[in-house]
Amino acid sequence: MANPGSPGQMQQNMPAMPKGTMVGMMFAMMVMMIVMMFRMEIGQALNYVFRAIDFDGQSPVFSLVIAGTIMITLSTVIRGFISDPLEQARIQQEQSAFNAEMRQARLENNLFKLKKLQEQQPEMMAKSMKMSTDQMKIMPVTMIVIMPMYTWIYYFISNTVPTELLLIDMPWGVLNLVDKAMGFMPYWIVIYTMISLPIGQLENRFVRYYLLKKRLKELDAIH
Repeated sequence: MANPGSPGQMQQNMPAMPKGTMVGMMFAMMVMMIVMMFRMEIGQALNYVFRAIDFDGQSPVFSLVIAGTIMITLSTVIRGFISDPLEQARIQQEQSAFNAEMRQARLENNLFKLKKLQEQQPEMMAKSMKMSTDQMKIMPVTMIVIMPMYTWIYYFISNTVPTELLLIDMPWGVLNLVDKAMGFMPYWIVIYTMISLPIGQLENRFVRYYLLKKRLKELDAIH
């Protein structure tokens, strides 16, 4: 009889990736390819909307901050309302408690408890896979917001910002926004991402807290 906690048995118990998720990933890749092919045209069209935050190219970093905030806010709200925050919170709590018990059993060298936990491990991994799959299903929707915003930033940097204002003073020296970081990624993408990530983390926590609190109130009203 196979060990329930063995890697082979755990792999057998892992759920296969749903076809809908594969279709969603392919759709997201297709959106990326189309946007990249027509990025200048899309960026120019979006400039009629976002010219309100370009400030005639005189404050490129400030424009990046506002654009990053808009992009991450829209994508965070979309993810929050499509996903189930209560289910996600429940699965994360179960995983945290399970991992804590597993660490404690290993520290105490409690083989009986460790074996029982290993038997439950495939089920926990299946729940984790389901949560990751649900998040991947949302990707095509958020890509519709994220990719066009990148095209506008590309258009903004290429056509609106004067050449002399592309140079930014950093603690280690002068940085050109269009120069390549690590040989392939423009610095404006690096700065844009560094701006978006912390804002996104804060907004994601706020949105999840709001939706979770709202969902719990609805359940209390039902029961």
